[in-house]
Amino acid sequence: MMVRTKLALHFLVLAIVAASACAQPAEIDIPYQKFVLENGLTVIVHEDHKAPIVAINVWYHVGSKNEKPGKTGFAHLFEHLMFGGSEHSAGRYIDTMERIGATDLNGTTNPDRTNYFQNVPTSAVDLTLWMESDRMGHLLGALDQKTLDLQRGVVQNEKRQGENQPYGVTRQLLTQNTYPAGHPYSWTTIGEMADLDAASMKDVQEWFKTYYGPSNVVLVLAGDIDAKTAKEKVEKYFGDIPPGPPVAHHQVWIAKMSGTHRQAVQDRVPQARIYKVWNIPQYGSADADYLDLVSDCLSSGKSSRFYKRLVYDDQIATDAAAFVDLREIGGQFRVQATARPGQDLTQIEKELDEELSRFSKDGPTPEEMQRVKAQYQANFVRGIERIGGFGGKSDRLAQSQVFRGSPDAYKVSLKRVQDATADDLKSAANRWLSDGVYVLEVHPFPDYKAAPTGADRSKAPEPSTPPELKLPKLQRATLSNGLKVILAERHQVPLVDFTLTSDAGFAADSLASPGTANLAMRLLTDGTSTRNALQIDDELQLLGAELHASSNLDSSFVSLSALKSKLDPSLNLFSDVVLNASFPDADFKREQKLALAGIEREQNNPTTAALRVLPALLYGAGHPYSNPLTGSGTKESVSRLTREDLVKFRETWLRPNNSTLIVVGDTTLAEITPKLEKAFATWKTGNVPRKNVKSVPLAPKSAVYLIDKPGALQSVIVAAEVAPPTANPNEIAIKAMNDGLGGLFGSRLNMNLREDKHWSYGVRSVLRDARAQRPFFTIAPVQTDKTKESLVEVNKELRGIVSDHPIVADELAKIQANETLTLPGSRETLDELGQSIIDIVQFGLPDDYYETYAGKVRALKTVDVNEAAKEVVRPDNLVWIVVGDRAKIESGVRELGLGELHVIDADGKAK
Repeated sequence: MMVRTKLALHFLVLAIVAASACAQPAEIDIPYQKFVLENGLTVIVHEDHKAPIVAINVWYHVGSKNEKPGKTGFAHLFEHLMFGGSEHSAGRYIDTMERIGATDLNGTTNPDRTNYFQNVPTSAVDLTLWMESDRMGHLLGALDQKTLDLQRGVVQNEKRQGENQPYGVTRQLLTQNTYPAGHPYSWTTIGEMADLDAASMKDVQEWFKTYYGPSNVVLVLAGDIDAKTAKEKVEKYFGDIPPGPPVAHHQVWIAKMSGTHRQAVQDRVPQARIYKVWNIPQYGSADADYLDLVSDCLSSGKSSRFYKRLVYDDQIATDAAAFVDLREIGGQFRVQATARPGQDLTQIEKELDEELSRFSKDGPTPEEMQRVKAQYQANFVRGIERIGGFGGKSDRLAQSQVFRGSPDAYKVSLKRVQDATADDLKSAANRWLSDGVYVLEVHPFPDYKAAPTGADRSKAPEPSTPPELKLPKLQRATLSNGLKVILAERHQVPLVDFTLTSDAGFAADSLASPGTANLAMRLLTDGTSTRNALQIDDELQLLGAELHASSNLDSSFVSLSALKSKLDPSLNLFSDVVLNASFPDADFKREQKLALAGIEREQNNPTTAALRVLPALLYGAGHPYSNPLTGSGTKESVSRLTREDLVKFRETWLRPNNSTLIVVGDTTLAEITPKLEKAFATWKTGNVPRKNVKSVPLAPKSAVYLIDKPGALQSVIVAAEVAPPTANPNEIAIKAMNDGLGGLFGSRLNMNLREDKHWSYGVRSVLRDARAQRPFFTIAPVQTDKTKESLVEVNKELRGIVSDHPIVADELAKIQANETLTLPGSRETLDELGQSIIDIVQFGLPDDYYETYAGKVRALKTVDVNEAAKEVVRPDNLVWIVVGDRAKIESGVRELGLGELHVIDADGKAK
C-alpha cells in the first residue's frame, strides 16, 4: 500500500511539472512614459488607478562606492540630513509626510544609490513634489552645524545598534575581506566611526553639490496620475533647479578572488555560524541572473538541497541559505549556515561543499528548474502588486533605469530566467563558484562566569480633502459543516488569498503547555497523511502558491496565496494541510530542536529577552497571557512537548465551528463557495474548550527588573502595564494618545531620545492588540552610558502626558492627519485588506469599522485623548525592565528609585 501511495505521488508531481512546462507565463509589463527635463532630470510615469495614491520615488545615482577611504559613511549620513528640512520647508520632512497621510515612507542608501520614496494621497502630490524639489534644489541654506551634529549622532547610534546584534561583527568583516583595499565596495555603507566624527560642513556641502543635481536623478511617479499631469507638475517644481556637474560612474570591477581565504572570530552569539563568499558579475549580467537561480536551487524552500540535507535530513544546522547580492559594478554569491548546538562547523562546511560540488557536476534537475522559474516570476508579480515600496512598480522602474539605462530592462532578466537551461546554471556555477572564496567562522564566546564574590516657496501648497476609504463589501456564506466564510472581491491582479482564522492562539497554551500553539502551527505545513514536507513545498513552488501557518495572542491562522489559474489544486493542498496535518515524528523532533535554538536566540537578543519575561510580570504566572510575548514558550515547556500534544492542539482548536475563512481577491462568492464545499467536505465540528482570560489588577507599585548582558553596547529599557482590550469604546482616543506618546516617528519619546538627545536610533510605545487586557509598553534601546538619563526621560514623558504636559491641539492635528490620510494607501494589497477583515473577525468589530474610522478620528478633541491617557498611563504602577551590562548600569538604575530593583535571568528567575 505504501509503495502504491509513493508511486501515485511521484506521478502527480511529474504531471504538475509537465503541465507547468507546457504553460508559458504571461508577459509581465509595467507600462510607462519617460521624459527628460532640460536640466537632465529623468522622469518616468506609470498609471495605476486602483487606489487614490501616487508613489513618488526619487533615486540619486550615488552611494557609498562614491566615497573615498577616510571619508566613509557620507552617502548614508546625507540621506539622514535630507530629512531635516530645507530652505523653504522648515522642520522635519517626515512630520509633514505623516500629516498628509504618506505611507511606505523611507530613505535608504546602499553602495550604488540613495533613494527617497513615499506613497501619498493623490490630493497631496503637489505638496510632496514641492518638498522633494525643495530639498533637491534648496537644501544647503537650511543645513547648519546643529543639524549635522544631531544626525551624525543618530547614524552612530544606528551603527552601534547594528553591531550590538548577534553576528553584528560580520558586516564589517565580510565587506573588508572580500574586496581589495581601495575597491569601491571595500567599506561598509554606514561608514567608520572616526570618519563620521570627522565629517565637516564643507564635506557635506561638497557632497550635495557634486551628486544631488537633477542630471544625476531618476524620478518615478506611479499610481493615480497621468503622464500629462505628471509632466506639468514636475516641470513646475523641478525645472528651475540647476543640473549639477556631470558625474563619472564607475566601471565594472568584479574583483574575482583566487584560492581560499579563512578567518575565525568569536562573538556573543548563541550558535556557531559559517559564511562563504564568492565575488561574481554585476547586476543585470547573464551570469548574475543564472547564479540567482542557482542560489534558489540550493536553498529556497524545504526541498532545496541545503535545507533538505543539513536541516531536514542530517539535522546539523538550524538554517542553511544561499543568496546573491547583486550590485552595479560587481556582485557576491553568499552561503551561510548556523550550527545546531553541539554540532561542528567543519562537518557543516563539508556538506555545503558536497552539495555545491554535486550541483556544479550534474546541474539542476528538471523539477528544480521548473520550481525556481515559477517562484522567480511569482515573487516578481507579488512585488508589483504595490506601486511603491521595495519591489513595487516604481522601485522596479527606477532600478532598471538607473542601473541598466531603460525602465523596462527588468524584462531582460525575466526572459533570461524563463529561457534559462540547466546547462546555463551549471556553467555559471562552474565559472564563478569553483575557486576564489572567503570563509568566515563565527563562534560563541566560552561561557565564562565571574566568581560569586570579588571586585513660491513662501507657502507650501495644502493638500485638498482626501477621498474617503472605500473597501469592498463583505459577503458572507456558511458551509454545510458550519464554517463561516467572508469574501472581499478585488479583481486587479489574478491572485486569491485565504486566511483560516481559529479562536486559539498563544492563550490556548493555558490549557496545554507554553509553546504548543507556536510549534503546532510551525509544523502544520510539514506533512499530511498523503504528503511529506518536501512534497508540499515542491507542489507549492510548482503552483506559484504560498502557504503559511502562525499564531498570535488570541488566534491561530493558516493562510494560502494562490494564483487564480491554480485555485483548485491550491485549495486541495490547503485543505489537506488543515484537515490532515500529521506532525511526522522526525519533523517534530527537528522543529523542536529549532524551536529550542530559537528560544536561545531570543534570550540572547536584548529586545526579545525583555519581551519574553514581560507577560508573566504583567499578568502573573498561569494567566493565559503570561507566556513569552513571542509565543515560543520556555526551554522546559518545549522540551516536554510530544508529537501527541500537537495533534491534540489541532484536533481541539482547528474546527469549522471555531473558525472563519477570510477570502480576498479575484473571485466571487458564487465561484468560490462550491470549491470550498468540496475542499472542506470532510471537516467535522467538535467541542471546543473556553479560554479563561481573566482581568488582572495593575501592579500596586512600580518595580524594576534588571537582566544582565555583559559587554552589551546598548541597554534596552521597557516600561509596561496592562491596558484595556482592543475592542473598547475609547480605542480610537487611546490609539491617538499612543501615537503622540511613542507610536509615530514624530512622537514625544522618539523626538526626545533620538532627535534631541541622540542617545537612541529609535524609541516607540506599543499597544499590542488583544481581546482581553493587553500589554502597553514603551521600548527604548539606548547607548549604555546614557541608561540612567534615558530612564529619567522615559519616566518624564510618561508622567507628563497625564499631568503637566497633556496632548495639545497641534499634536492632535498631526495625529489625526496621519491616522486618516494613511488609510487609502494602507489597504492596497490583498494581504493588507485581509488583515483588516481579520481584525473585524478577531475583535468583533462592525463591517464598516475602517470606513467610518476616519470620521471618528477627525471628531476627537484634546480632552478625549488626554482622558484616554489618564485611563491607560499609570506612572506609579509600571513594570520596568532594563537589559544591559549590569556592571556599568546597576548603580545608576538604583539611584533613581523608580521601584524595588530585582535582578533576574533571561527566564525571569531571580538571581
